[in-house]
Amino acid sequence: MENNSRRLINYLPYLLIPIMLIAAIWMYSDQTKADTKEYYEIVQLFEDNKIQEYDLNLSSGSLIYTLKGDDKTAAYKYSVPNVELFLKDVHDIAKENGVKYNYDAGKTNSWLVNILPTAIMSLLLIALMYYMFKKMNQSISTETNKTLGFGKARVKGKDDKHKTTFDDVAGADEEKEELSELVEFLKNPKRFQELGARIPKGVLLVGPPGTGKTLLAKAVAGEADVPFFSISGSDFVEMYVGVGASRVRDLFQQAKKESPSIIFIDEIDAVGRHRGAGMGGGHDEREQTLNQMLVEMDGFGINDGVIVIAATNRPDILDPALLRPGRFDRQVTVGYPDIKGRTEILKVHAKGKPLAPDVELEKIAQQTVGFTGADLENVLNEAALLAARKGLHAITMREIEEATIKVVVGTEKRSHKISDKDKKLTAYHEAGHAVATYYLEGQDPVRQVSIIPRGMAGGYTMSVPVEDKLYKSKNGMLEDIVVLLGGRVAEALTFGDISTGASNDIERASDIARKMVTKYGMSEELGPISFSSGHDEVFIGRDYSNIRNYSESVAAKIDSVVGKIIADSYNRCTAILKDHGDKLREVAEYLIKNEKIGEKDFADLMAGHLNTDETSEAESEASAADGESENL
Repeated sequence: MENNSRRLINYLPYLLIPIMLIAAIWMYSDQTKADTKEYYEIVQLFEDNKIQEYDLNLSSGSLIYTLKGDDKTAAYKYSVPNVELFLKDVHDIAKENGVKYNYDAGKTNSWLVNILPTAIMSLLLIALMYYMFKKMNQSISTETNKTLGFGKARVKGKDDKHKTTFDDVAGADEEKEELSELVEFLKNPKRFQELGARIPKGVLLVGPPGTGKTLLAKAVAGEADVPFFSISGSDFVEMYVGVGASRVRDLFQQAKKESPSIIFIDEIDAVGRHRGAGMGGGHDEREQTLNQMLVEMDGFGINDGVIVIAATNRPDILDPALLRPGRFDRQVTVGYPDIKGRTEILKVHAKGKPLAPDVELEKIAQQTVGFTGADLENVLNEAALLAARKGLHAITMREIEEATIKVVVGTEKRSHKISDKDKKLTAYHEAGHAVATYYLEGQDPVRQVSIIPRGMAGGYTMSVPVEDKLYKSKNGMLEDIVVLLGGRVAEALTFGDISTGASNDIERASDIARKMVTKYGMSEELGPISFSSGHDEVFIGRDYSNIRNYSESVAAKIDSVVGKIIADSYNRCTAILKDHGDKLREVAEYLIKNEKIGEKDFADLMAGHLNTDETSEAESEASAADGESENL
């Protein structure tokens, strides 16, 4: 009903305008012309027998007449000053001349009736003007409110009807246990207060993107059944100084009014960066916003019942004052899930998706080492899209494996035509990676090798980690460098020339070698000494003025050691591929013919059990994919 009323009000001008037009037509639709003749001239018309017909209102003296030879609609109106005198003067003459007449003995219309049309027109005009002024005031008020509300916090999540609980969070058992204390405090704060315990005022969730930090914060609010105020750190920052601080004050005021409640600040590093780390001075907008946040968090009382949860993947750049006890007292690390956690995450995201009998979530979890919860959700979603594209009624293991590769590497570009020369070059390049991986004991088994372009890569060699690893050994890192150089070495041995296809491999190999020397202290020449700042990225302001903590001679030695690691790895890779040149050629020729090779076929080929003349697993998959693309 309220919406209908508003709609009617909005359409009011469109209703008033036609009504006013109708009223105007009604007022001015009378075709009778007012006669300005004198009384004796009217009588003379009767005496000259020029009157055809007339009507006379005996009460008001209103005379309406038509002249002979004129149209009946062309009537004239005259107000008789004395009705009795008029009747004596013209009645007998009109009767003799056969003039039609009509006498109306009605009463004179009241003044209200006479002014009714004008009154209606005036009221309609006033109503229209009132409406227009009201709408104008509303628009001005709206703009004023927008201006005045510029410092209001843009809170999200407060009115969400769907409540997230810990049951919706999988693969983070320890994290949920840490946060369950907050839930207990929000539900029953007296139990903690009686023992003199102080619940953490702030909890900082630290971890890589996609690990479920936001989901955990929502689950805390859902479990405690309290208002949840969600806002992004970037929502505080504006070009106008003081706006961010105003929004911080407004956010905490809203939370205190509805306490117990939870404030969640996502990507807090956008506003909580180290003070003095920018090029601006103390009046920088971001610093004022951070200062206000520090004041608000430190100003909480014990019984306020407001808990701040923040999330970031860059804790190293946060201001130390933000992390001290009394503000963000507790840090909860939300890391990559292990194989058990990945299995649980897959079970959560598999709900509502029809899975074929051949789907094994445990196997998928084993093949997705290093995937976050967001990555796993994306894998299942991509698999569902692939199944729908093929017209299937359930998601099979094949779609999930294809989706996994698609998430990691990119979409296959089968329509991309490459020359035979480039195809051969790519085949030997990827074969170099695969053969080097096979003959290095510490490397994971090869899962798939393909020379079909995907994403930015012309081909890829994918290995499957056998288990989750917390650490990387020196020998393992050296083997990684050897594998990365396998493509370049294979090109040089086969063609006597090298290409730009190994640029990314060389960049990654150089990065690993330099970190081994400067960060991990794995160099025998330099010893267990760190020559890095401890940060992967330079943070302007904090690291900008840092002086390098080693001399030029040490820098030259670092470069020399890094170069030696790369050279030794190159020579080692060359020896492997020379010793197994027959396997290098077999894998490359297989790829040229079939474009990709799977885990089983690769293992059989390297063991000498695969007949390359027979139709293989990869060939049948490629032909099936071609058929599907043609059908699509």
